[in-house]
Amino acid sequence: MTEKHALAVPAAVGVLGGGRMGAGIAHAFLLAGAKVTVVERDGQAAEAARERIERDLAKSLERGSVDGNLDEWAEKLTVSLDHADFADCELVVEAVPEVWDLKVSALQEVEGHLAGTAWLATNTSSLSVDGLAEQLARPERFCGLHFFNPVPASKLVEVVNSKHTGEELRQLSVQWVEGLGKTAVVVNDAPGFASSRLGVAIALEAIRMVEEGVASPADIDNAMVLGYKFPVGPLALTDIVGLDVRLGIAEYLASELGPRFEPPQLMRDMVARGELGRKTGKGFFAYDQ
Repeated sequence: MTEKHALAVPAAVGVLGGGRMGAGIAHAFLLAGAKVTVVERDGQAAEAARERIERDLAKSLERGSVDGNLDEWAEKLTVSLDHADFADCELVVEAVPEVWDLKVSALQEVEGHLAGTAWLATNTSSLSVDGLAEQLARPERFCGLHFFNPVPASKLVEVVNSKHTGEELRQLSVQWVEGLGKTAVVVNDAPGFASSRLGVAIALEAIRMVEEGVASPADIDNAMVLGYKFPVGPLALTDIVGLDVRLGIAEYLASELGPRFEPPQLMRDMVARGELGRKTGKGFFAYDQ
């Protein structure tokens, strides 16, 4: 088995959470040559995580992104229910849902199993990296690595430094992103960072336009795709991310930055009805499940 190019990433990487984002992060590090350990909450979730990652690996093989066969690549993947299996990892990336208490408890649990020389990162898209760092015993070894969905196709990772992040990690984190074949955008911790803050602001205004009857979702998205060269419209992207996820981010930003981020009532109503986007088959657009 050979990779297309040598990449500067840790040899052993852990990912906490094997959902869509966690599986994508694991896939990216596997392709970069790392051995990857994914820890999930129960057997069913662990099985689903392995299936997601192996499906992405199979697609990479079909595209010719890597050489070898699926069995060879899968040998580098461990899926576990035990945080102690992170003990030998040089880097662990947390990718659990965007809930403050859950993030804090997950990060503290993982840190307790890591060697003192290991690095820890969060994939949060909006929560305070400063605040999370202050809950840890070694905040200087912690930063944000905000990957974008879908991780295999996205070329961007937002590196978020807290005021505690050490200089060595500030440099290493950018090298890791480049080693994944992606581009790093470096920001200091602030509500929503750069990407979520701008992306959610555009999405909320697009939702208000639908709510006010300004135009249809398709026409609003086409205006941004064709007029402003967006690769995907803000409403379709909201469907991809999940309306529930973006609602949570908007509520957090509103609490930190004021009413300009207050979620439109239409957004709240759609989430209440279970119209969350692609994952439920219906959001601003309909999807064949």
